[in-house]
Amino acid sequence: MDLITTPFGFSSTALDVARGADLTGRRAVVTGASSGLGVETARALAATGAEVTLAVRDVEAGERAARDIAATTGSTAPRVAPLDLADPASVAAFTGSWGGPLHVLVHNAGVMATPERYTPQGWELQFATNHLGHFALATGLHGALAADGAARIVVVSSTGHMQSPVVFDDVNFAFRRYDPWLAYGQSKTANVLFAVEATRRWARDGITANALMPGAIYTNLQRHTGGRGSGQVPPELIKTPEQGAATSVLLATSPLLDGIGGRYFADCEETATIDRRGEAPPLHGVARYALDPEGAERLWTLSETLLAKGIA
Repeated sequence: MDLITTPFGFSSTALDVARGADLTGRRAVVTGASSGLGVETARALAATGAEVTLAVRDVEAGERAARDIAATTGSTAPRVAPLDLADPASVAAFTGSWGGPLHVLVHNAGVMATPERYTPQGWELQFATNHLGHFALATGLHGALAADGAARIVVVSSTGHMQSPVVFDDVNFAFRRYDPWLAYGQSKTANVLFAVEATRRWARDGITANALMPGAIYTNLQRHTGGRGSGQVPPELIKTPEQGAATSVLLATSPLLDGIGGRYFADCEETATIDRRGEAPPLHGVARYALDPEGAERLWTLSETLLAKGIA
């Protein structure tokens, strides 16, 4: 199976990718869209004519972002709706209030390398926010996605997934010493596995899901990691938020992705599966365990169980 390539690459921006796409009459939801990659993803989708909803924790910040998007694109201001992915009640309120079809769902929001924290249900915060909340959001919106007939889910993962597979017997660090990067890596692997299993289960409904690495971008995501001064990535590999959002917009709009799901992209192209670090260019490659269909099915079952019980 050949890897998917496109005319776009490292330096392409979200608006570059969106140019020529027409999503007039289509509806999109972008989580974490009040800043960073989320607002640039939403801006590009609004520029295509899509009706965009910004799903955000901070509604006031979301309203500011919506006004800015309207001013810079000439489109109608996006709708803003509250969503806290770490709170199952908030996710349920969002999905319960949604009416009509949904064409594009972008799982963009996330936290990175946070200090050890747990939700009231006992879920480790990064796993709860980055994976479980988005899992509940997508399953809660399944009917709306299926109603479109050709819906896409775009899942923002990270090369950080190579830090850790999903440790199924201890996802909440009940027995392991907590490590913020292992927890982040586990949650990002879960993002890719979700795309694999969602496509397998829902392709018959016209729903496909793909995951991506946006690149190294300085945003609020790095609030716990030292930010711009951390020196972890060479300067030549740093992207702007506009460039970082490009792959998300590609997966949401490109006809090259019609009917295709369960894959992983970086720099606007599908990236190779690898078995060990060093087998791919920096910030590229997807670990084989992140695309494992058995692991994907197991994670789906575990996620359903955790959400049903509300306990770890």
